[in-house]
Amino acid sequence: MEYLNGSEKNSVVTQYLDMCVNTKHNDSHKEKNSDRETAEAGKLSHIEKAYTTVLSELGEDVNREGLLRTPLRAAKAMQFLTKGYKETTQDILNDAIFDENHEEMVIVKDIELFSLCEHHLVPFFGKAHIAYLPNKKVVGLSKLARIVEIYSRRLQVQERLTKQIASAISEALEPAGVAVVIEAVHMCMVMRGVQKMNASTVTSVMLGAFHDDPKTRKEFLSLALRK
Repeated sequence: MEYLNGSEKNSVVTQYLDMCVNTKHNDSHKEKNSDRETAEAGKLSHIEKAYTTVLSELGEDVNREGLLRTPLRAAKAMQFLTKGYKETTQDILNDAIFDENHEEMVIVKDIELFSLCEHHLVPFFGKAHIAYLPNKKVVGLSKLARIVEIYSRRLQVQERLTKQIASAISEALEPAGVAVVIEAVHMCMVMRGVQKMNASTVTSVMLGAFHDDPKTRKEFLSLALRK
């Protein structure tokens, strides 16, 4: 029989306890994932049933071949179009903000966006133009587009969307200024209501130097809106 000295026994006990902790952690993680998946499946089922009711109340035969899977498809599409509710700027900006001795204007223009009008649940779409004046911090350029994505993938009005994007950038980077302009076409104006095919809406939010300094604001607008 092989005997272990005190040091070896302590090492074995430590390894065993670590294994128990890791096993318990993994089991807990799997249980949380399972609960989350069950909850998501339940939400999808509820949305699917709601679309079935809508189609039926519109006078459609929900049992005809072309509509058999439409409620499920619509439910999945709606979850995708509103996935911004499950995302935060903190999630995407971790490890993407860098110390940099740069104070000149940074502009990312023509960021495509698609959103749903909260009044009629029909799309509006267009482009966002973003600028900020760094205060010793810069962010990965693609992250600005991701911020637009987070807030546009929610039920929105364009005015609030513009402000949310600007505020998120300001809070994350603490820059000397932030400017956001959105140009969009609203299908609630094109497809229904006044039915004006060529109408577009422009909104802007100017913070910090962009708000206080007319020259800075003019420089941004001339660069961002130049075709």
